[in-house]
Formats: sequence, C-alpha cells, structure tokens
Amino acid sequence: MSVREKIVLLQGDLTEMDVDAIVNAANNDLQLGGGVAGAIRRKGGEAIQRECDAIGSVPIGGAAITTGGNLRARFVIHAASMALGGETTARALQTSTAHALRIANEKNLRSIAFPAVGTGIAGFPIAECAQIMLREAAEHLKAATSLEKIYFVLFDARALEAFEKVFREMGARGEFGDTRAKGHS
Repeated sequence: MSVREKIVLLQGDLTEMDVDAIVNAANNDLQLGGGVAGAIRRKGGEAIQRECDAIGSVPIGGAAITTGGNLRARFVIHAASMALGGETTARALQTSTAHALRIANEKNLRSIAFPAVGTGIAGFPIAECAQIMLREAAEHLKAATSLEKIYFVLFDARALEAFEKVFREMGARGEFGDTRAKGHS
C-alpha cells in the first residue's frame, strides 16, 4: 500500500472514530477545556483528564498518551501545540504532530485519527495546518512504522476542502514518494 493510500481525509466527529488512537489538539498543561479537548472529555469521561493531571505539563511541541476512557479509540494522544489560552505556531504544530506519530509507532498502533490541530480555539490558518500535518504524516509513513492508516477527521466542509486541496498538490509534486499524481479517492 502506498503512502498516499494510507492517508484518509474525511469530514466527521473525531470522538466517534473507531481507531487505535485519536489525537487531541492539546495545550501543554493537558487541561481538557473547550474545542476538541472538551469534546474528548465529554465523550471519553473524566478518567482522561485524571490521567492528564497525573502526567502534568509537557513541553509545547510535545505529546503525551492516555487511555481513551469511554471513547471507541483505545488511546488519546495529546499533541501539545500551544500553551493554555495561547496560539499555535507552525513549529509547535510540526513537532507535536511528529511526536504524536512517534508515540503511536512506539505503542505499535495501526491507526490514528487527527483533527486539524490548532485551527479552532488557537486560530491557526487551516491551509497552513493542512500543509504541515499532511507533510509530517507522509514523511512518517515513508519510514518503518506500525501505522497502516492515518486519518484526518475534519469538523466541517471548509476544513475538508482545505486538506483535500493540499493533498492533491502534494500528490502532484510527488511528495508521497509514488509516481502517480492522481487526486485522492
């Protein structure tokens, strides 16, 4: 299976994904407040926040893993792309995405689902988010990894369109390491 075929873009509810891990757009204090984190807390239960509290703070650009609580996903990987109440930077988004993928591989996970990290409360531009996250996913999949599928679960049609556009452009430039330059199916 090619790198291109291992990346799936869809519109939906991240918290309903039946995957090994979903990724939380986290702050570095791992406080599950609003946005994606709040939805994860509501559906996954307070056990996830208790595990986050036990971990404590992580560096901005880092990531940590907890169980999935009551979610379908077995784990939640908290990608800390911002400080509590702060904004996401390109560097923090890139490194927190890379750390989330590394943790998934270390845990031998086969599937992971990301939101558009940092584009909600933190206000990061969706097109730039798509470029950073899709490039990080493609680079990760080019190396030896346990991951077989990386999902990007986008909240609305606008976000999905932005990710699809970047995905097509990356394919046209050969960034997936294959020779096909067709659109994403």
